[in-house]
Amino acid sequence: MDQVIIGVDTHKSNHIAVAINTQGTRLGGMTIPTTRQGYRDLEAWASELGSIRAFGIEGTGSYGAGLSRDLLAKGHMVVDVMRPNRQLRYLHGKSDSLDAESAARSVLNGQASSLAKTQTGSSEMIRHIKIARDSAVKAKSQAMITLKTLIINALMDLRDTVDQIKGRTALVLHVAGLRPGQITSPTASAKAAMRAIARRWLALHEEIHAHEQALEHMAREKAPELMKSHGISTLTVAEMLILVGDNPERIRSEAALAKICGVCPIPASSGKTNRMRLNRSGNRQANAALYRVAIVRMRDHQPTKTYAAKRTAEGKTRRDIIRCVKRYIVREIFRHLCAPLPTPQAT
Repeated sequence: MDQVIIGVDTHKSNHIAVAINTQGTRLGGMTIPTTRQGYRDLEAWASELGSIRAFGIEGTGSYGAGLSRDLLAKGHMVVDVMRPNRQLRYLHGKSDSLDAESAARSVLNGQASSLAKTQTGSSEMIRHIKIARDSAVKAKSQAMITLKTLIINALMDLRDTVDQIKGRTALVLHVAGLRPGQITSPTASAKAAMRAIARRWLALHEEIHAHEQALEHMAREKAPELMKSHGISTLTVAEMLILVGDNPERIRSEAALAKICGVCPIPASSGKTNRMRLNRSGNRQANAALYRVAIVRMRDHQPTKTYAAKRTAEGKTRRDIIRCVKRYIVREIFRHLCAPLPTPQAT
């Protein structure tokens, strides 16, 4: 049977699929609901057209996550496809069927080659906990800003009393213990609002601590050796595990991991000009984590300090040196998370 490639344009309630063969001929299309029965219907329809070579799915980390997990569990090859080129969309128009066909052709011509994450192991668990932790951190920061705003706008007697307290934690504990009583004055209403926000801050503080403990336990269990590296904290390891996913074999080289993190430079040469420019693509959260590790190592890690001094003597700027250090950190992370374990030699 001829091999077929299925392109899928994903949405919240339904998915649009288009099948092509290895010669690029369109074989047909269908629309399925985002249910288990819909996923089974898609697989059965594709099997009738020929031997399934791969599925190219847009948004395997969002609307296409359920379909991607179902197909991977059944042993199919699933490729993560980026959204169509805007210039081509402008020239040829835009529809869900055209987007699905474009996804299939991206797999056929090799433009889309990154395998989808399985999203069924410990890395997915870490991602869930980190999302909850990051959301709590934002809410906690917003609660503190709101609390300080209320203090500034409070009546003078209440403001003078609170301003005498030094330290953020002591301030929150004092405000959380206020007793506004019956709300019959602006002072009582301010106390009630400040107490509610202070108690919210304390609850979020406990929630963040619980999430960080869970992340540390899972990170140490998943990457114990990487946790011992200088300057690499729990959140950095968690961010890298989320980036790599539960199937690290899909990242085949250090250069691929560096490109995913946005660490590799991009050529920007033209004519007599031969230069490289900063890469602003890739996963920006992972890039920020690498930047923090690089700064820590350049500050108090002697081998990194020696390397930075050497590159400074060669005329490199601090920004260039940081980029180089981040590339070395990516190499270290790849060895711990992505490199295949050496097979024991037969005695």
